[in-house]
This record gives sequence, structure tokens and C-alpha cells, in this order.
Amino acid sequence: MTEKSPADNFPAGYDVPKVWTWDKGNGGAFASINRPTAGATRDQDLPVGKHPLQLYSLATPNGVKVTIMLEELLAAGHKDAEYDAWPIRIGDGDQFGSGFVDVNPNSKIPALMDHAPKGGGAPVRVFESASILTYLAEKFGAFLPSELRARTETLNWLFWQMGSAPFLGGGFGHFYAYAPMKIKYAIDRYAMEVKRQLDVLDRHLAENRFLAGSEYTIADMATWPWYGNLALGQVYGDAGTFLEVQSYEHVQRWTAEIAARPAVKRGRMVNRLSGNPSEQLHERHDASDFDTKTEDKIVEKQTA
Repeated sequence: MTEKSPADNFPAGYDVPKVWTWDKGNGGAFASINRPTAGATRDQDLPVGKHPLQLYSLATPNGVKVTIMLEELLAAGHKDAEYDAWPIRIGDGDQFGSGFVDVNPNSKIPALMDHAPKGGGAPVRVFESASILTYLAEKFGAFLPSELRARTETLNWLFWQMGSAPFLGGGFGHFYAYAPMKIKYAIDRYAMEVKRQLDVLDRHLAENRFLAGSEYTIADMATWPWYGNLALGQVYGDAGTFLEVQSYEHVQRWTAEIAARPAVKRGRMVNRLSGNPSEQLHERHDASDFDTKTEDKIVEKQTA
């Protein structure tokens, strides 16, 4: 590896040390919730509601994947998919509470507890969004085809999304929107990769209605909250303009079709703590909550 003079580095004068040490003041917008160690930092039990499925999450792209799936299952008639959704306020460090760490030792949302797993027995914890989607699809026999080729294609795209999203979120999104300084090299590096990924999607969707073909699956539910929201210009400020997302016409077609699904609209609202109050359902315990307990209605009742 060719070493550059510290004077040529950015920031100027930076010299890579022999051993890395944690600089707590150099984490950008999320410095307060990032750390180089795992485990709980305090005792904090998780609430448990009335349904077997207990979701602990937040309406980030990874969290929205699961609430979309649950709302799609309910819309498809799977009554046993009723669930309680509790917000994990990552800005307050809820993900480092002992109860949450017991469900997900990686301290990331979403995390799910199934208190009535197939076959009975002890509750099952499920973490990582793709694992949760696959678990629910297999539990209810929905949105994951059983035929070999269609199932494999679904999983191909599901794992493509899991491998690709860090370049969009942790890479491009971080350096474009959240880093404490604008670094041209980093922004260019990740913008190039995100545009390549958009091109991968666009070429595939030119010949397929959905990611796995003609059938809407968990692959679409996993990918849409990331790339659909990007295509809609709803993440990272003006990133949509910067990346010319309107030029990917087949991604735009796919994005619009999925955005129009009622279950997707509901799923986007669950555990949302910011934005339009009428689209925020901080907790979800019953289907009627969408009509009576969004943040605008709660505030209206409190001020009446």
C-alpha cells in the first residue's frame, strides 16, 4: 500500500496510528450512540403486549421492512400476525438496555420475540431484518415462494439488499448527510457504488415487475424502504437530485407501485417518531390504532 504524507491526508496532518483508539468526539451525527463494544449498559426490561408477536423497532429503513411485512400478512388474511410494536429510541440508547440486548446482542433494530412459535415451546428471538422477514414468511407460508427457482430468486435479492444497503446507508448516507465534514473522496466513492446498485435494480426491473419476477415477495419488502425511499427523494436531504434518481425509470415504476399498497403505507407509520404527526404511530397494538392513535390525534385529544 502506498503511504501518503500526513500533510496530504484529509484532514491535513492526519497520520494513521499503529493502533486505533476511540475518539468519542469524532462520530458525526450519531456519535452519542456508537461505540466499539457490545453488551448492555443498563438494566431495562422490555414491555410485552397482548399478542404473541412483540416487535421492538423504529421506523428506519430496516425497521420499516418488518412492519410492512406484518401489515401485508394481516392484509392477506393472516390474523395470527397481529402484533405489538414498541419504539426503541436509539437516540436515548434504548438498544443498550438489558432487555433489548437479550433479544438482539448486536443492539440494532429491529428485533422480534415470538411467544407462540410453530411447534410450541419457549419463545423465539429473531434479529436482523432479513432473518425476521424469512422467519415470518415461513411461519405464515406467505411472500416467500415454495417453488425452488422462485424461492432462490427471492433469497438472491433479499441477500443482495442486505449486502448492498450498508453502501447506501452507512457509506453514502453517512458521508453525504451526517459526517462532521464533507470528504469528496468518500462521497464520490459511495455515490458511484449507489448509482451502480440503482443501475443493477433498473436493468433487472426493466424485465421483471418485482424483484423475484411476477410475484411480490419479502425481497421487495426488504429493498423498497432503502431504494424506494431514495427514488422518492425522501432520504438524506437532496440526495435524490444529487444521484439523479429520476433517471432510473424502472426503479421509479416499481417504487410507485409498492408505495401505493395500503399495507406499505401503514407499515411506514409504525414506530415513526418524527415527520408529519398524522403519519406517526409511536406504538402499535391494534389495527384500529391507525385511525385513533396517530400522533396528531393524540395531541388533538390532549389539547381539546
